[in-house]
Amino acid sequence: MTLQIGNAWIDDSTSYEGMYDYYWTHALNSDETNAGINKNCDYVSGNFSDACYQYQSQGDGEYGGIDIYNIYAPLCDGSTQTPGSVKSFDPCSDGYVSSYLNRAEVQEALHVRNTSWTHCGGDIDGRVPVTSSRYSVNRLKLPIETAWRPWYYNEEVGGYVVGYKGVVLTTVRGAGHTVPSYQPERALVMISSFLQGKLPPPSTE
Repeated sequence: MTLQIGNAWIDDSTSYEGMYDYYWTHALNSDETNAGINKNCDYVSGNFSDACYQYQSQGDGEYGGIDIYNIYAPLCDGSTQTPGSVKSFDPCSDGYVSSYLNRAEVQEALHVRNTSWTHCGGDIDGRVPVTSSRYSVNRLKLPIETAWRPWYYNEEVGGYVVGYKGVVLTTVRGAGHTVPSYQPERALVMISSFLQGKLPPPSTE
């Protein structure tokens, strides 16, 4: 059976470790906060002390007013509307989707019970970052069958891929948490390759 998981929060230990390491390596957290997290958070046992939670909370406050699901994206300015396009990401799209999916007639048409829907949330996703995915896969201790390499789309690096025995880890360059919203063409190449049972293309040819 073949399975694809996107931006997966595999387990708390590797996911939190990867998330706070990502913050620090992308200049979103201070050295002091990172040192405090590494000293007080036991990611091996999963036991987090009060000091660990305090430093993690400090780290959450340090990255400031950014979209943590795409750390380089502009923020939504509710006073203006950006025309939708698959070529340019609209930072307000989460708001449009939430409004649409919370309409009673839409929920009725989708045959879902009356609920309050909210959105969740690549390689620029700070909430479920690639570091968390790598830590989770590395814990499986699987042999590597295809070494880490770039893959290409439209004469540019589309992302990176590494093939383990039974698992393939693929990134999409320039994508935030909801990959098709940020990089639809690269996302299509990735998913098409997966459905064809092969890795994304190794060159621009």
